[in-house]
Formats: sequence, structure tokens, C-alpha cells
Amino acid sequence: MTDVPVTPDQHVLYSKTLTDDRGNFDYRGDLHRPGESLSGLHERIEHHLAASFPESRFALRTEAFVGGRKLIAELLDHPHDLTSEDERDAFRTTARDQIERFGFTRSNFYQDYHSCAFYSEVRIGSAYWTTLAARRGMAHPVDQKMTLAAFRKTIKPGDTLKLIHAPWSNPNIGVARTVEKVRSVDLVIGGSHLSYPRASAFACDGRMVRIAMGTDRNPDAHLLYEWTRDAA
Repeated sequence: MTDVPVTPDQHVLYSKTLTDDRGNFDYRGDLHRPGESLSGLHERIEHHLAASFPESRFALRTEAFVGGRKLIAELLDHPHDLTSEDERDAFRTTARDQIERFGFTRSNFYQDYHSCAFYSEVRIGSAYWTTLAARRGMAHPVDQKMTLAAFRKTIKPGDTLKLIHAPWSNPNIGVARTVEKVRSVDLVIGGSHLSYPRASAFACDGRMVRIAMGTDRNPDAHLLYEWTRDAA
């Protein structure tokens, strides 16, 4: 199903490390560097994931907060279908095992003790579901002739957006609503807010607007609008 990187020295992975009968968990990754900065971790892990999963794409970001720091790896593209919960869990475990090789974790369940180099999380991003839907053959495809940035600069108050399709029952299907405000993060149409998606989830040919919002339950979930510009 997924690539399973093997370490040269067969280092025991995070998910295979056991807690002893006293509640102690002790793991130290073979790629750990004491005192390494968060930016250094980000760079090394990014390169490592690219080498370990050459057919996949990740977006990495880091967070620093009081008492800790965190690295989040969001899957953007992957050659296999991860709609099965078991498949998703297996992939997240495999990817996290590779990330944890750069850190350490010491904890004790009974003593409520936990110490680690950084926290990690692997997410299946919305971009993955968009690419999966495209490979399967999406409904209502729209040619990408206008970027999201260009759309945001072009659409104006007075334009109308008619909802053609939604992944759920919606009373506004077939209704043309007027754009009231164009803001930095969303549009106000007919008294409701339409948030801008990520660029990868947006497609516009100058008339039809498609916003992908796929999930594991419905990878091809999307909104489809017909955009009419105000002649005034």
C-alpha cells in the first residue's frame, strides 16, 4: 500500500517501541541531534520525507508554544487510495515513524510524565482528496483559466454567483445571489460568507467556479457556481 522505509541499521521505530510494565516509554531516534533548532528540524525532516516517500508530497509547518514545539506534516498527494480508515492509519503511522527518528520521547503513564524533543502529527490534507478525485474522474470539471488570486482581484460587489451544485442539500441551489462584499478572506453573498479555499482546491474558467472540499467519505465533494459579472 505505502512505501515503508527501512533504516540502514534496522533501528527500532517509534510505533514498535513498547512501554514496560512500570509505565515507562523510552525512545530515541537514530537521527536525533540534541539542541537542534526547529528550523533545522523542519529542513532535515522535509528532505527525509521526500526521500522516503518519493511518490508523495507533503507540506510541513512548525509551531512553537509555551512548554513545547510541534511539527505538522500534511499529505498533499499520494499514489494510493486512502479512503479506508485502516489505510489512512497505516500511512500516518509509517510517516510519523520517519519523523520521530529525529527526536526522542520519554514518558511514564502512571506518573503523568512526558518529555520529548518535539510533538509530531501527520494529517491527510484536503489537497490529497482533490488529487484523488481528479485521478478517479471528478464530476463537473472546470478548466483552470483563472487563478484564485486573479479571481479575488476580479470579482466585484454587484456580481452574482449562482450555486449549481453542492455536496449536501442546499436551498440555494439554482439561486443567483449578489456579491455584497469582497474581503481578504471571504465573499459576502446574500448575507452569507463564502470563504476562499486553498489555491489547489479552486478552479475557474472565467464563468464557472469550482471549489473542492473533499473528505475521506466523499473525495469529490465540491461546490460549483456560475459567476455573472455586473454589467454596470
